Amino acid sequence: MTDLFDEVEEQLRSDRYRTLARKALPWILVVLSAGLVGFLAVWGWQRYREQTANKASEEYGAALDALAKGDQAQAEKLWTEVSKSPAKAYKSLSLMQLGALKIAADKPNEAVALFDQAATAAPDDLLGDAARLKSAFAVLDTAPFKDVEARLTPLMQDGHPYRVQAREALAFAKLMAGNTAGARSDFVVIAQSLDAPEGARQRANAAKDLIDSGSAKSVAAVAKAAAALPPSTPVGPGGAPEGLVLPPQQAPGPQ
Repeated sequence: MTDLFDEVEEQLRSDRYRTLARKALPWILVVLSAGLVGFLAVWGWQRYREQTANKASEEYGAALDALAKGDQAQAEKLWTEVSKSPAKAYKSLSLMQLGALKIAADKPNEAVALFDQAATAAPDDLLGDAARLKSAFAVLDTAPFKDVEARLTPLMQDGHPYRVQAREALAFAKLMAGNTAGARSDFVVIAQSLDAPEGARQRANAAKDLIDSGSAKSVAAVAKAAAALPPSTPVGPGGAPEGLVLPPQQAPGPQ
């Protein structure tokens, strides 16, 4: 009799387990399906970003080649296409190149609009601040000083990649606004900055000497031309701006 009761109890337990399994199975399948969908979505997005970055890289390089061959129209066409790409780094770089073409065509207002778009599109301060600095350069001698100052001041904060260049541009803007003392003070800071490029320190010392000699007016014209040289886009050790795909011959080597 005991064996019979045990057998019945075992059968009841098995029935309960099967019932629980039937109830749980749909939820298990839902969880597994959701995990699979999530994995495929992440993989698909990463693959999409890689493909769009590679395409943007090729078109951006082709535009540089076209410009080097004197085909500005083709370069502008290609950069315009890349400027619509979801690859943020190349989008920002292309907008800056288009802005430079507008500067060359003496269309500073259009250039400023493109530089501002480039700053918004940039994935990081390395590219974003370069675009903001170019935008400030474009209006350096036409916009009111307070507008130029508003563009440059944020770029001078610690941690920003072009803080020295921004301070230099602000010094030139002060000269153009007639604030010789303020400009000289900025040039002194630049000349004594250990993190300032050698060229910037030399220009600062030269500008300070010219101010001291009473030749401030000539400093403004010469210094603006020097400052307006577009900043290079530095690549940190072992890396590149986010979203930027370097061809093999340009990829940073091991440090």
